[in-house]
Amino acid sequence: MKKQTFIQGAMILLAAGIINRVLGFIPRIALPRVIGAEGVGLYQLSYPFFIVLVTLITGGIPLAIAKLVAEADTGANRYSPQRILQVSLSFTLTLGVLFMFLCIVFAPWVTRYVLTDERVYHTFVSMSPMIAIIAVSAVYRGYFQGKQNMIPSAASSITETIVRIVCVIWFSWLLVPQGIERAAAGAMLGALVGEFAGMLILLWNYGRAKKEQKRTEVQPKSPLQNQDETTGKTPIDSAASQKGLIRRLLAISVPVTAGRLVGSLSYLAETIVTAQSLALAGLSRGLATAQYGALQGMIIPLLLLPGALTSSLATSLVPSLSEASAQGDRALIHKRMHQALRLALVTGAPFSVFMYVLAEPLCLLLYNDASIGNMLKLMAPFALFIYIQPPLQAALQALDRPGKALLNTFIGAVIKISLILLLASRPEFGIIGAVIAICVNSTIVTFLHAGSVRKLLAFRFKLMDWTKTIAGMFIMGAATLLVYEQTVVLFPLWLRLIMASIAGLIVYFIVMGLTRMIDFHDLSRAPIIGSWFNRRLRK
Repeated sequence: MKKQTFIQGAMILLAAGIINRVLGFIPRIALPRVIGAEGVGLYQLSYPFFIVLVTLITGGIPLAIAKLVAEADTGANRYSPQRILQVSLSFTLTLGVLFMFLCIVFAPWVTRYVLTDERVYHTFVSMSPMIAIIAVSAVYRGYFQGKQNMIPSAASSITETIVRIVCVIWFSWLLVPQGIERAAAGAMLGALVGEFAGMLILLWNYGRAKKEQKRTEVQPKSPLQNQDETTGKTPIDSAASQKGLIRRLLAISVPVTAGRLVGSLSYLAETIVTAQSLALAGLSRGLATAQYGALQGMIIPLLLLPGALTSSLATSLVPSLSEASAQGDRALIHKRMHQALRLALVTGAPFSVFMYVLAEPLCLLLYNDASIGNMLKLMAPFALFIYIQPPLQAALQALDRPGKALLNTFIGAVIKISLILLLASRPEFGIIGAVIAICVNSTIVTFLHAGSVRKLLAFRFKLMDWTKTIAGMFIMGAATLLVYEQTVVLFPLWLRLIMASIAGLIVYFIVMGLTRMIDFHDLSRAPIIGSWFNRRLRK
């Protein structure tokens, strides 16, 4: 099984993430045109409850498996990677199947009293089998990430995205004649098929890795040689050992799960509280659902487009920091943190500029609705805090401080829900009150995470990196706006957006290159393009 460096692993996941995010906008653009904003709202309403259940079952499992497998490869624990996989799979799959059946049985009660909209029933039932599928996928993703082999996870996510795109649009289109409730359920069935396809890719990669491992074995091992191939220790397969491994998994995963559960419950509470607050503000149920659907189904996905990078950095960071921590290498930990934060900052900044400067034309082009551009424009300046948050949180989790991440997330969640109640219920704010609350939440949690990392590692953040990046953003924004406005009478909207974006990016990368914020040595280790940069650097 091929192992990648931290940068290579992050770049592989980044490439997959960019592909997924770009492709993911196909249903984001097409679905509102097929089932309307209210249909998108029904499709989105079931997701917060679903995310809570998935987080409860698998929230910390991939990270715990990745951490244990990475430690096993350095001899830092007594369990073999294979044993870690087997025990984790049996534990997680049992929970997944149990919760799947509970969801199906209690679907009428949940949709009526928790989600407060009975029209979500068919979507909720269609969603339930995904719980078991994601439980299996989470275990295998954690295993491959612990081996620092990000290719299977990348291949799985790309396959899942492609299959989901086709099936979401196709199934929802087939069921539109039966009403928006059934059409939203059809979209969820499409997502289910996509998750199943992604799981199959992970299983296929694991089977192939096992065959390769067997081919490399020259001869059978004697009982005295029957040691774990990665640690050199005799594996212990007793019931006591299994219980010990489960306890170790839970010790790592429960605090992480609790932290993510706070975020998921916050998302669920946000859905419920926003709906109730908009009703208090005087909006009808249909209009409130449509506005919430626009925020969560159109604006937030656009804002989180650079999340492809930040999530890939966070995923790659966990085994890398765990390995460095097990070896007591504080200098390597600091180096990895600086790399992750610089990459998140530099690559996220231009997206923030585009979404602020071109908010209304982007929404008009993508969703045929310029009126929702004000939400995007308001959130864009705060997007940088969202982009650097995952690497900070991953560092706390990898270094056995998930409790700090949990506390920070909880504080942010309380503030967010309180602000939604206070602002969204007032007619002069409405849905903009929820937007403000989300921005405040992301800013506070990021600062709290940064403070925790600084205290834990005696880590010094490079404020000059922020200064250079913000300066580049202002210059890029001016160039983007100038090109967009100067071409207003010459070209159609889509071409003006492309030309303005390209001009802005060129200016931005020139500034980042001159200020040495872009490290071409990192790019030389990227997949596909790395060889090209290597040749240029040697000249």
